Amino acid sequence: MKLSFRWYGESDPVTLQYIRQIPGMRSVVSAIYDVQPGGVWSRESLKKMKETVENNGLLFDIVESVPVPEDIKLGRGKAKEYIENYKENIRRCAEVGVKCITYNFMPVFDWTRTELDRQAPDGSTSLVMYWEQMKNLNPLTDDIHLPGWDSSYSQSEVRELISAYSELGEEGLWKNLEVFLKEIIPVAEECGVRMAIHPDDPPYPIFGIPRIITCEENLDRMLKIVDSPANSLCLCTGSLGCAKSNDVVKMVRKYSAMDRIAFMHMRNVAIMDDGSFEERAHLSSCGSLDMYEITKALVETGFDGYVRPDHGRMIWGETGKPGYGLFDRALGAAYINGLFEACEKER
Repeated sequence: MKLSFRWYGESDPVTLQYIRQIPGMRSVVSAIYDVQPGGVWSRESLKKMKETVENNGLLFDIVESVPVPEDIKLGRGKAKEYIENYKENIRRCAEVGVKCITYNFMPVFDWTRTELDRQAPDGSTSLVMYWEQMKNLNPLTDDIHLPGWDSSYSQSEVRELISAYSELGEEGLWKNLEVFLKEIIPVAEECGVRMAIHPDDPPYPIFGIPRIITCEENLDRMLKIVDSPANSLCLCTGSLGCAKSNDVVKMVRKYSAMDRIAFMHMRNVAIMDDGSFEERAHLSSCGSLDMYEITKALVETGFDGYVRPDHGRMIWGETGKPGYGLFDRALGAAYINGLFEACEKER
């Protein structure tokens, strides 16, 4: 496996100098953050990113993410123009050696949480989603902004988008994903790039908005749209794992054996009785997921893709971007290293 670490560029309080000190760290997962969704990334920015990362002894060969504009997901407005720009971004990423690009097809907001700093008994804080805090919220009538919502949208824009997606429905969203994939995957194949779609987080509808990258049946459907290794998964254990109906170990084994996992996001979650969930430390015993069995499934199926420790807790007094501090993600990386070494030696 190729161990990697998410980095948000020069403004990230977690520096490349710190990231390179994590044992076994290979690649930096980043993006160009000063271009709006739908725009074209400059070659100069990509070259600078590559040079900055490589000057710190790491590789820049995986991008997370090239955002998909709402017009593409809704199949309206500037969708065609934005798809052409997306193709150009794939080409430009490939020019600097990027081999994998992560993206998602989540309507309106990338992820939903109700708190970003829920304190655990040990004093650490993490991201959580509690249904009790969600049940009386209505974004069509209430002035609300949940963590994970795009702050660039006004409340009226959020309401318009929610209404548009509700009218579009699941099959409409599937249709627009099919259009998108059939346009971009041939370009990715030509460039030697694997596109890795991230599951919806959480993997079920929120406020009546359709979500489709949610379960084994839907992952099968997505992969069949363009049956190519370039059309692959960013399999996030925490996103898929916060739905009790998803057998994450089974899914990892199945899709890794098919060579359709390009990128693994590895993190643990604890699922509550009502379906609420809390993000936890990576250790299996800390949550609902068996991280050892997940790793074993990867090793036994010959997985050689990218892996990163996903969201971490805030521990030891660290402050910064919730879920993306240094300390707990570094612990997660060390744990992942240990799991892979043990599973590989067991073979």
